[in-house]
Amino acid sequence: MSKRKRYRSAEKTLGTSPGTLTYVGADIEHAIKIKRIDYNATDYRIDNSSKLSDCTLPLPETPYIHWIDVDGIHEPKVLAALGQQYHLHALLLEDVLNTEQKPKIDLYDETPQGTKEGTQPGSQVVFVTMKMIHHSVQHQEIDVEHVSFVLGTNYLISFQEERTSDIFGPVIERIKASSGKTRRNGPDYLLYALMDVIIDHYFLVTEHIGDKMEEIEEQLVQERANQQTLATLYTLKRELAFIRRTIYPVREILGTLLREESDLIQRNTLPYLRDLADHISQVIETQESYRELIAGLMDVYYSIVNNRMNSVMKTLTIISAIFIPLTFIVGVYGMNFEFMPELKSPHGYYYTWGIMVVIAIGEIIYFKRRGWM
Repeated sequence: MSKRKRYRSAEKTLGTSPGTLTYVGADIEHAIKIKRIDYNATDYRIDNSSKLSDCTLPLPETPYIHWIDVDGIHEPKVLAALGQQYHLHALLLEDVLNTEQKPKIDLYDETPQGTKEGTQPGSQVVFVTMKMIHHSVQHQEIDVEHVSFVLGTNYLISFQEERTSDIFGPVIERIKASSGKTRRNGPDYLLYALMDVIIDHYFLVTEHIGDKMEEIEEQLVQERANQQTLATLYTLKRELAFIRRTIYPVREILGTLLREESDLIQRNTLPYLRDLADHISQVIETQESYRELIAGLMDVYYSIVNNRMNSVMKTLTIISAIFIPLTFIVGVYGMNFEFMPELKSPHGYYYTWGIMVVIAIGEIIYFKRRGWM
């Protein structure tokens, strides 16, 4: 999606009051798909075509962990209805609908306005929004997906942009196989597992950039770099700058989850969140080293270009230096004076050529002895 199109979408929110639900993003023709997954240590149920009416706030005594996976955020009315059923704050839903929203975390501790008396208020929720990044093989660029999470007492709601493939498929497969710790832990561990999938893709994209940089470095060493090499370097530089803006806030998100004493985050989940924080720090350090390496590669590229230019200029200067005395001789005898003794000589033409050849050879020998050739 072009920047112009994104800016036109962002203009929809100008002048609206806070909490107004307006979708900011690419136009999508498909309807929102909702998947409901209920599971515990011994059982699970998956409804791939769940209706909005099936998505209700679970009771505190429910024996299942309740996961609602919303595929598509382009229908504000559907998200407004879902938010009403789970008592989600309008500002939270506004961030879900805005694909330009940077990664952030918010802790909502108050019941939203409009909650009826006698209903169960979803007063404590943790809201996290992140960016899922892929490397698009088709377009040779980074593809970005806006992802949000709402963590409640015994439920988790995940929002993702409509895509051909489900990015959380590996977690669903683990739930089906009952392998690992996902089924034996609460929704906070599920939040960790989904965030882990996103952060794993940060490693994949970073690894791809590293491979491209190795290819460019090899081209530079073998002096096969061209204008396309410079264009690729600038593309990688822009990608690293974008990834930096995407990843840096995630470290603050994890820091907040680790610092805040929330009842929604269990103590046994904290070691896993700390492990995610270590992974983010590793990705950031790799990104910083790549930024420095790209700057170095660009300096090497410009040095190679300058060396090539200097070599060309050196060759042209030597050729010019050789032809300067020859041009002088030709210029002298090209003057149309009537009284020039050499012009009357029967062998003057050959003498002139001989002198010119001797001068040229002498200059070449002199330049080679001086190391200029």
